[in-house]
Amino acid sequence: MSDDTFFNSYGGDSGKIADDAILECKICWYQYKPDEGDDYWQIEPGTPFSELPEHWKCPECDGRKEDFMVVLRDK
Repeated sequence: MSDDTFFNSYGGDSGKIADDAILECKICWYQYKPDEGDDYWQIEPGTPFSELPEHWKCPECDGRKEDFMVVLRDK
């Protein structure tokens, strides 16, 4: 985890998130939903955020993967 990540962001720590976690870009609010994947980067549906390639960035604004925020959901 880097010292220059946004407070409460993913920061590259896969232990912080579940495989079905939805993460949101802190810049443009794009949400990566594992069940949908990512057409732009040709990521198959069912791919957890933690398994995205290192070079992956937000498909909307090019934001860094490390700065995505975990979306809290009601249970």
